[in-house]
Amino acid sequence: MIKSAVTICLVPEARGGPFVFWDDLVGSVRKAQHLGFDAVEIFPPGPEALKASDVKELLGDHGLSLAAVGTGAGWVKHKLRLTDGNAAVRQKARDFVKSIIDFAGPLGAPAIIGSMQGRHGDGVTREAALGYLTEAVQQLGSHARKYGVPLLYEPINRYETNLITSIVEGAAFLRPLGSCNVLLLADLFHMNIEETDLPAAIREAKGFIGHVHFVDSNRRPAGLGHIDYAPIAAALRETGYDRYCSAEALPYPDSDQAAEQTIKAFKTYFPR
Repeated sequence: MIKSAVTICLVPEARGGPFVFWDDLVGSVRKAQHLGFDAVEIFPPGPEALKASDVKELLGDHGLSLAAVGTGAGWVKHKLRLTDGNAAVRQKARDFVKSIIDFAGPLGAPAIIGSMQGRHGDGVTREAALGYLTEAVQQLGSHARKYGVPLLYEPINRYETNLITSIVEGAAFLRPLGSCNVLLLADLFHMNIEETDLPAAIREAKGFIGHVHFVDSNRRPAGLGHIDYAPIAAALRETGYDRYCSAEALPYPDSDQAAEQTIKAFKTYFPR
């Protein structure tokens, strides 16, 4: 069964980014429960910002799960990238992601690598950057395995990286790595930019997709742009996808209305 989730960002430096709820973890969890979401996806400044036992109790009290935990603060706050030309910075980046895995894993949730993947350039060739990225995801995927969760790797659009920009490329990147415990995060906003056919891309990446960001073409909540969700939902079901569709969307026109719009769209395309 495909499940619903909504994002909560606790990173001040990410202000203005595509997250539905902001700052107030307790209040956001209450609202997520009230609206009928299955889970929340949290973006913390770092693992030290939250106590795992407190998060577990909070979610348990509200009947919610933790869908995933983002590592974006590693870039927007700490300026760490897994493909940096400096080996010491790359190690700090891996250590940061590892710390998020160690926070999320015991709560049954995967960590997400998105903006921290970086890019080639500034003295780093594409070949070298892809080598650094491969080494990082293999190591971090192996680390996540001990918690029984995958590592999520997110291909992002050409304006944010020049490495792997599509789900089709992402599947081709992971395929030679074998059972590395890494799955793809299929973000519909990025896919709308990069894929020629979103449902076809989902089918081509069958078995590699571990998380979906349920968002529209303009990064507003699902249903407020021009993405056609019916064939996407059909492709997800046909490929056996049974994880989360999580709203990483702008709080448009505000957080509460964005969450309400998302759960309405989710129930339309993924009825139970």
